[in-house]
Amino acid sequence: MSMSGKCLLDTNIVIALFADEAAVKDNLAKTDEVFVPSVVIGELCYGAHKSARAKENLARIDDFAASSVVLGCDIETARAYGEIKNVLRIKGRPLPENDIWIAAIAIQHDLTLVSRDTHFNEIENLKVTVW
Repeated sequence: MSMSGKCLLDTNIVIALFADEAAVKDNLAKTDEVFVPSVVIGELCYGAHKSARAKENLARIDDFAASSVVLGCDIETARAYGEIKNVLRIKGRPLPENDIWIAAIAIQHDLTLVSRDTHFNEIENLKVTVW
């Protein structure tokens, strides 16, 4: 299956990329446009600060962010977030806050979210693929 199109990368996919996973690199090469949520950069920075080699890891994230199209949150994202979170509340299936923001960015920009977290399947109107 071709992975072409526009994709938004979740944190676990960027970590796999940093780990030089062949499957992720191959899929990335076949993708037309790749975007990264600012929320993911935040999660990566948190992980870097907790790590034994914080300075090196933060530098790597800075390089990655500089070479990526990073999408932030605005009013449209906030509206999508509120709607998604409410639907999840009604379903009784809460998700981590950051994941709701990531999903909101994907829906707002009509991007396919690339993630290894199955709980994203709870979100209606969200296109998800696994690398």
